[in-house]
Amino acid sequence: MEPLGRHIGARLTGIDARRPQTAAEIAAVEAGMDKYAVLVLPGQDLTDEQQLAFTRNFGPLEEGANSTVRANELRLAPTFADVSNLDKNGAKLARDNKRRMASLGNRLWHSDASFRAVPARYSLLSGRIVTTDAGNTEFADMRAAYDALDDATKAEVEELVCEHSLIYSRQQLGFTEFLPDERVSMKPVLQRLVRTHPLTGRKSLYLSAHIGAIVGWPRPEAMAFIRDLMEHATQAAFVYVHRWTKHDLVIWDNRTTMHRVRRFDDLNIVRDMRRTTTRSDGPTVAQQAA
Repeated sequence: MEPLGRHIGARLTGIDARRPQTAAEIAAVEAGMDKYAVLVLPGQDLTDEQQLAFTRNFGPLEEGANSTVRANELRLAPTFADVSNLDKNGAKLARDNKRRMASLGNRLWHSDASFRAVPARYSLLSGRIVTTDAGNTEFADMRAAYDALDDATKAEVEELVCEHSLIYSRQQLGFTEFLPDERVSMKPVLQRLVRTHPLTGRKSLYLSAHIGAIVGWPRPEAMAFIRDLMEHATQAAFVYVHRWTKHDLVIWDNRTTMHRVRRFDDLNIVRDMRRTTTRSDGPTVAQQAA
């Protein structure tokens, strides 16, 4: 593996994600993820079926990622997050399209599916049509961010529990067009602010734009504290910037990283990225009764 960043990111060659994997190949990917948290597999010209089959090597699939899109408007199967600027007919989304406006939340630092009681483990993003002069994806290492905290802050965050919801992140951008049933399905879930990797034992911050409260704290104080932690965790020393080339397959561990996409001219340039996601083993904290 070729390291790509100071703390996270490595290029992995010798894996063909289009075919069934051996146990040794799966183990190599997982070992690389445990060490680097982000892996880039170049030259993976995948079909949707091949991407799904490869993803299933790493756990049960997360479905329903396109939470703000009605079923009859989906371009891809619900096992995919459609990270494109295309509608189901292949046309670029209009500026005021609801899905486009909701997807602008991807430009905020976040962890995929932290708004679900059982959050995401790995995300696998396939670059079918990529942008090369903008639209980079940035990854921040939450392990390194935790390690760099002073002892007093480590003690303060150790037992904190946060509320996560997709509504919280979209509201930061002024997007509030949620239907009543969406507000029910997107009710906040609880997640620990500090997680421990089940194999390596390393601690990491579990941050995301989806955070809207800290249990037991006044909300203004909570959000000011989360903002401070986000600024700390996303400083350049902890970040790997991925510049896409066609057919890159990028895998990241949502338990130990945050990510965001950078702005590009999505009104005029086509970008077709397809994400599959696996679920973690279970909740980070017991959920409150409904």
